Amino acid sequence: MELWLTGIVLKPRGLKGEVKVKPVTDYPEKFLSRKSYWVGGSPGDAVPLAVKHASLAGGFAWLFLEGVDSREKAEALAGRQLFIEASEAEPRKDDRAWLHELEGMKVLGAGRKEVGVLKEVLSMPAHEVYEIISGGRSVLVPAIEEFVEEISLEGRYIHVPRFDEFL
Repeated sequence: MELWLTGIVLKPRGLKGEVKVKPVTDYPEKFLSRKSYWVGGSPGDAVPLAVKHASLAGGFAWLFLEGVDSREKAEALAGRQLFIEASEAEPRKDDRAWLHELEGMKVLGAGRKEVGVLKEVLSMPAHEVYEIISGGRSVLVPAIEEFVEEISLEGRYIHVPRFDEFL
């Protein structure tokens, strides 16, 4: 079974086990109808937890999960990730990519010369950031149109013409 990231538990709220979740999805409204998530530090150690109640406010999901009935138990989930089964995901829009599809892509710099490989997509408050391994070191590039000119799922590359500015 393949699991896909859909949210990150940030912190507890209140004393009864509610957690604040940052959605990592184009469909945050799905948090209102989903019955369960796989919760863990990675897909490999995730365990299923049922949703008792969900709400959306301020760009975040607020969840009560089965078995998480105290602030202490909610605090233990901070930093954990919420996953769904790949088969439950919404169909991908033509002009979009799933974040996991980008990992491992070649990164092309000026003149379309290969400069590295995308290791991970990091979710930050303002936008995603690409962690690119180049010359044995990690380089962070904001995933915005100003820097990322093209993403080709078919060609498995990302074109960042101004890559050298981040070295």
